[in-house]
Amino acid sequence: MSQLDERRLARAAQFNRLTESSPHTDMGKLLRHFWQPIALSESVEVGAAIPLKIMHEELTLYRGASGKLHLVGGRCAHRRTLLHTGWVDGEQIRCIYHGWQFDSTGSCVNRPAEADTGMPRTKIAGYPVKEYQGLVFAYMGEGEAPEFDLPRKLLTEREGAIVANGMERWDNNWFQQVENSMDAVHVSFVHMALTVGAFGKAVTTGIPELSYEETSAGIRQTARRSKDNIRQSDWTFPNNNHITVPGLTPDDPWLDVFVWMTPNDDLNTTRFMIYSLPPGASEASRMRFKAYFAKYGKYDPADHHDELFSSRVWKDPEDTFVGLTAAQDYLSIRGQERVTKREDEILGRSDLGIVTLRKLFWRELDLVRAGQPIKTWSSLDEPVELPHQPGDEPAVAAQA
Repeated sequence: MSQLDERRLARAAQFNRLTESSPHTDMGKLLRHFWQPIALSESVEVGAAIPLKIMHEELTLYRGASGKLHLVGGRCAHRRTLLHTGWVDGEQIRCIYHGWQFDSTGSCVNRPAEADTGMPRTKIAGYPVKEYQGLVFAYMGEGEAPEFDLPRKLLTEREGAIVANGMERWDNNWFQQVENSMDAVHVSFVHMALTVGAFGKAVTTGIPELSYEETSAGIRQTARRSKDNIRQSDWTFPNNNHITVPGLTPDDPWLDVFVWMTPNDDLNTTRFMIYSLPPGASEASRMRFKAYFAKYGKYDPADHHDELFSSRVWKDPEDTFVGLTAAQDYLSIRGQERVTKREDEILGRSDLGIVTLRKLFWRELDLVRAGQPIKTWSSLDEPVELPHQPGDEPAVAAQA
């Protein structure tokens, strides 16, 4: 093997550390230090259960008779069949195959077909969950769950704010989407594809000057296209981005959008979104917001993969917000392959955000591998003002 090939393999191994999320990997361990979104609250009714795959783990999310959600392993410990096909019994779940019953911690509490009355030392996974602004979050790490701090988005909690949710299942690695959050230059090209929506028109095709600052919560990105066109975003470690985007019409206020990328495995990702209409919006704006998300809020570009890649035409002139933006991003990110070969990239000065992000992750991954504490990530002490449109003074403060 040539020295060039050896260097390429070494680079590939280093980049693989960024993409892997199973429990035994450095990144899998790192991600499990944090609360992760795993589902929409609306997806689980009382007395029902659904299967999930989060960071390579098969799981069962069910809602007990009290209305409380519980998250346990995906398969019964007895004969390994899927638990969500069974029954929710009070706050417990019973396997369809032989009736083994598990509580919300994953402990087996009943084996009705066995003659003995004692319980084996049998336990499947059981993780704490929390519902927040229409999303379900889980802590899948070891020990006591940390305070629910980083995932909170205070803008959405203001009296009079209205929120909507989105969920998209993409068929590519999660880290490519995280990198896209730190790539301000892509907006000048990607969001001019298919058709130009309000977001593309506001940002323009100008090439920005870039700067990045590590904060207590993550990274603040600033892209200056001109003195009157300065765009900022606040990215929260390890996989959430906060941006502002134009409203549905010119008469509507700009929206705050919070996006999480949760790995299902190394080839599939679920994106979770909170869209927030600020307090003080007119009744007409509030009605448009609700009507739009009721009709278009569940668009998923992966469902339209073949059409998007073959035609590259946007066929719905009424949806130039969620659907268009997602389709534009999907074409560029999914076009990289499901796991892109970073060892073959040629980066430039415009990739400062990508380089900054990777260095930050490698720093934390090295700490995990060494068995040392990672940085204590925490919400920002003060709100961050994100510009709402080129030339305007920031209208509201944003909390990353």
